[in-house]
Parts: sequence; C-alpha cells; structure tokens
Amino acid sequence: MLTVDYETLGLHAGDRVLDIGCGFGRHSYEALRRGADVVASDFSLPELVEVQGTVGAMWDGGELPDGVAAMSCNGDVTNLPFPDDSFDHVIASEILEHIDDDIAAIAELTRILKPGGRFAATIPATLPERICWKLSDQYHAPAVPGGHVRIYEKGELADRMRAAGLDVTGSHRAHALHSPYWWLRCAVGPNEPVENNKLTALYNRFLTWDIMKQPTITRLADQALNPVLGKSLVVYATKPIREALAA
Repeated sequence: MLTVDYETLGLHAGDRVLDIGCGFGRHSYEALRRGADVVASDFSLPELVEVQGTVGAMWDGGELPDGVAAMSCNGDVTNLPFPDDSFDHVIASEILEHIDDDIAAIAELTRILKPGGRFAATIPATLPERICWKLSDQYHAPAVPGGHVRIYEKGELADRMRAAGLDVTGSHRAHALHSPYWWLRCAVGPNEPVENNKLTALYNRFLTWDIMKQPTITRLADQALNPVLGKSLVVYATKPIREALAA
C-alpha cells in the first residue's frame, strides 16, 4: 500500500532515494522494483532488520532489476550521516508528526537532497487526525511513547517546506477508506488488540483484502472520497537549482 505517487515524484531507474522513517519498507520496495538505488532509514532497528530480510528475499525471487543497490541506516533524521546533495529523491512517509523538531528534520532532509531533486512528505490529514485525537487520548503522545506529537493545520507542512528553501509543487490526499478504521479503533481503544472487537476485526480483514486484491470498486471509492476523508496528506516539493554567481 503506497501513499506516495511515484509518477508525481518523478522517480526513474538509476535515481538514488532516501526512504526516511521507512518502517517495514513499503516505499523502499517499490523504488527498488523501479530500478532506483535505495537507502532505507529508520530509528527502529527491528524494522530495518525486517526490511533487509525482505529485500534479500526479493532479490532471491528475481523481483528486482539487475544492478540496483539497497542499504539500511539507523539514525536521527535531524542529524543524518550523508553529505550535502546526496539524493535524487527523499520520501518521508508518516514520520514528521512523530518528531518534536520537525523544522530541523525538514531542513536536514533538504540539505541532503540534490538541487533539482524531489521531496515527498506524507502526514496525517487534519480532519481525520483531529477526530482520532478527540476520540482517544491513547492514540497520540504523551500516552503513546514515540506517538504523534502534533496535528498539522491546513497548509502548515507546505509552509514549513517552503521555509526550508523548497518549491512546493503539489499535494493530494490518500487512504480515505482507512480513516473510519482508525476512528473505530480510537473509539474502542487504539491499543487494544484488533481481534478483541468484532467491528475492528472485520474492518481490518476488509482493508487487508483490499490491499491484497486491489479491486476496482474500492479503488474508485477511495479516489472519490480522498479529497474529504483521505487519512494521509502528501506534499511534493523540489529543491531549486541555484545558478552560480558570476565572478
């Protein structure tokens, strides 16, 4: 299940991609399938180990093009171990809402992006997120260590990306069918096992089926509902190419 649209991102074979806050690697795997070289980075070592194992299985199964490179990196998004202008693309999916100093994180990700490179950041959209916070204090920080620390207001992420020196080029919403699921989870207790409630268990099975089968009817429903109910907001930006000053 991808949140970032790779056509909008402009990813091509041979590009170098940083997937920061990669989690279990869904965006990394797709970038590798498309022939990009990928650095998957996350604060969680167990998740990086799982990503490494999955990439190895993909390679053994012939799912990846010849010549692609993949590596993992455990580190702090506000202080990354990469030189300036290192990556053609940066993907930051559902990570900025967890970081106390998101302004420093955006500045650091801008630093390592090449001039002309593209940045895709995804965050929880304002309305669905507000409903989750109102339904349960157990959905977000401080009750959840490492949980969401803020709700982004409309246009706030784009403003912060511009302040870092990026040119914002567009945005869209995604995963409308996931919003009611999380409202239901919050209503019954977001930290309770899914199977403890019949409705959450049923909705979870529906979403799993939808992700695996990708039927046309739910894809069209998601597209129609995304502008209002989309759980995630995706903002795209480009790092400007600055002409060298004449001597």
